[in-house]
Amino acid sequence: MSKQKEIKFDIRLQNHFWFWGLFFLMNFLRWGAYFNDYGYSLKSNILEFSLHIPLVYFNLYFLIPRYVLTSKYFKYSLGLLLSLMVVYLLKTELTYYIISEDIWPEANREYKPFELNHIVAVCIGEIYVLAIASSVYLTLIWLKERERNRAIKENQSKIELKYLKNQIQPHFFFNTLNNLYALSLESSNKVPDVIIKLSNLMEYVLYDIEGTKFVPLINEINYIQNYIEIEKLRFENVEVSINIDSNIDAVKVPPLLFISLVENAFKHGGINNGNLKIKINCKVINGTTLSFEILNNFVLSQHTKTKKGIGLINTKKRLKLIFKNQYTFEHKVKFNYYIISLQIPIHNED
Repeated sequence: MSKQKEIKFDIRLQNHFWFWGLFFLMNFLRWGAYFNDYGYSLKSNILEFSLHIPLVYFNLYFLIPRYVLTSKYFKYSLGLLLSLMVVYLLKTELTYYIISEDIWPEANREYKPFELNHIVAVCIGEIYVLAIASSVYLTLIWLKERERNRAIKENQSKIELKYLKNQIQPHFFFNTLNNLYALSLESSNKVPDVIIKLSNLMEYVLYDIEGTKFVPLINEINYIQNYIEIEKLRFENVEVSINIDSNIDAVKVPPLLFISLVENAFKHGGINNGNLKIKINCKVINGTTLSFEILNNFVLSQHTKTKKGIGLINTKKRLKLIFKNQYTFEHKVKFNYYIISLQIPIHNED
């Protein structure tokens, strides 16, 4: 799973210069070749772009924010129309007195100022420039806003993931301390062993996985084995087998993802059950998917009461946040065994 790269769409001052410079060069070469007169093309484009640029920024930074974004479309249309008329007056007068008395050499005949066809042609030309510049600018703004929203959403997901993981840890240690308290009431000589193993578990949670998104699967298996040893001190008759059917040396997983499933097996498998059996199967499928399956036997009677915990609920929420829809989580009962099957994409250690 590769980390998504952040895409930046900065609209810096130099980008404005690049846009207008390339746009000017394109028009200069185009009309210079058309008239076979690059001197005229240069003077004409300098005049036109001195009007294009103010009109574009007036539209982008005044008319659109003030009227379009506030749904005042009539006022926007009126403001744009007045702006076009001002540009037409300036362009026509400046062209006539500075460049050429032929104010529209592109046409097949000579036009005089303020003729309808000339007015329409100039306005269409300005709208063409407005459309190009505004499309580029607004597209970059939209991409930048989308990137910002993506970053906000990703940050919210990180916060929620951290909250869920932190919620699981107190939940686990609360259960373990309850086990330790029960043993202390019996003055059991197992208490020192439980304290040492609990200390190892806390070291893993507080230091080894702090700030990490993925940890080696083998470390998680060792963590689970330490937890199992603690639970074996509490239960009289418990048999746990862990079967690893693949090479998992390079496989990495989100920390503390499987411990809730193991807790669930001990919690509900131990109810009214004199001989608890738990099986954990772990294997890699096709080199792309990790399969984690846990089975526990149980005896369920009408007097059995179970308390719904937060472990499995949090596990499902974390799976959704981390893997989106690229995972499967199933649970079922078969031959007095409660079975949880989890499949997630493999995160290899490159």
